[in-house]
Amino acid sequence: MTPDLFEKGAERLELHKAKLSTDVTSGDRGASYGRIHTSGELDTTHGRILYLEDVNVSFDGFKAINHLSLDIAPGELRCIIGPNGAGKTTMMDIITGKTKPDSGQVFFGSTIDLLRHNEPEIAQLGIGRKFQKPTVFEHLSVFENLELALKTHKGVAASMFFKLDGVQSDRLREVLETIHLTQDMRRQAGNLSHGQKQWLEIGMLLMQDPKLLLLDEPVAGMTDFETERTAELFLSLKGKHSLMVVEHDMSFINTISDIVTVLCDGSVLAQGTLAQVQADERVIEVYLGR
Repeated sequence: MTPDLFEKGAERLELHKAKLSTDVTSGDRGASYGRIHTSGELDTTHGRILYLEDVNVSFDGFKAINHLSLDIAPGELRCIIGPNGAGKTTMMDIITGKTKPDSGQVFFGSTIDLLRHNEPEIAQLGIGRKFQKPTVFEHLSVFENLELALKTHKGVAASMFFKLDGVQSDRLREVLETIHLTQDMRRQAGNLSHGQKQWLEIGMLLMQDPKLLLLDEPVAGMTDFETERTAELFLSLKGKHSLMVVEHDMSFINTISDIVTVLCDGSVLAQGTLAQVQADERVIEVYLGR
């Protein structure tokens, strides 16, 4: 990534800090220009883990993403809101390699150009994505789902004879505890509630040790109790992982968010705390209503 792009990100970061007084920092940019980087290694010394700059994409003449610029910090939990058709899903498609933009730059850390990688490669680099509808192996137990997620990088023959070692077993049980499914580890996944299936899929992503998680409407269809537990889960992940959460539930967002980004017509309409964006006349007009 070029120095001028870092400076643009730094300017946005300083603006966020002035408005929010958050703990997000931009890192020592000047010092790290001279660092030797290993190819494919995530470098967040500049204080940014994800960086989109002037991204554009059109579908049959429709401008789905329009000069979108956005960046988030390592360990940050960023909430993305906006009306239907605002470009939220397309943005995540671009980050994960499902859609290639017409123009712009998308970097993972300061050295990994995501536009040079396909979907499987991006997943291997450390970006995990969860769609709105949970996708788990319903005929397998919770434990087996997590075990299978751990083994996704192995070949068929290796998987047939695979056994957990001590470190892997400890990791699996740690994830079970994190997603509140320790007591259900032997249950068939198909018998879990909707919320529990969502947690299990998040657990399957965590088994891959992602640096960045993209989560699309994670609490849609959940009970109040499940929504509360999901908020606890996300807050426990904050700091250990970076999270980008697309959601419409304002109460849920209020519980978990520091910075909220509002998308509209494929670009950033507003950004700040939830209270700040809820008070923004432009956001009220296009999304929240009166």
